[in-house]
Amino acid sequence: MSEPPAQPDPPRTATSNAVEPSLRDASLQDAIRDVERQFGIMTVKARKSIQDRAAAIHPGLQPMGFRVLTILAQSGPVQQVALAHEVGVDKAAMSRAVKQLEALGLVARTADPADGRAHLVAMTGRAAERYNATQSHARRVLQDRLSTWDAEEVRRFADLLDRLNHSTG
Repeated sequence: MSEPPAQPDPPRTATSNAVEPSLRDASLQDAIRDVERQFGIMTVKARKSIQDRAAAIHPGLQPMGFRVLTILAQSGPVQQVALAHEVGVDKAAMSRAVKQLEALGLVARTADPADGRAHLVAMTGRAAERYNATQSHARRVLQDRLSTWDAEEVRRFADLLDRLNHSTG
């Protein structure tokens, strides 16, 4: 019996030089692990920064209270139920947080003129002054850290953060 004729080698194409999918996937996984590691470092530093900023406003201010002050600084007076929704806690937890902030002299509650059943929560002048001082300090720190970057690098970083923030739920 004779052997079948040998099959010619498949023609080489442009994709022959491309990175194998498994290698590309491994490279992507390595890069994602690097991002996870950097996010871990950044998260620890961000938590420490929030604790320091909260303590600069008032030694008894907790991180959730700082989050409430951040929302109030950005939006002005807000209904307590809207604060609970924005922070992601139930109404009872927000009520306790607002009572603590009132006791520290950082917020004041008033009846909402548009809805007599609801309360508006607003920062006190003292809280706003201290919050703004910590915000200015945080901005200076960020400015110092990014001052050696080119403007295009900072824009690219902002664009990538925006892309990430809009791609998550």
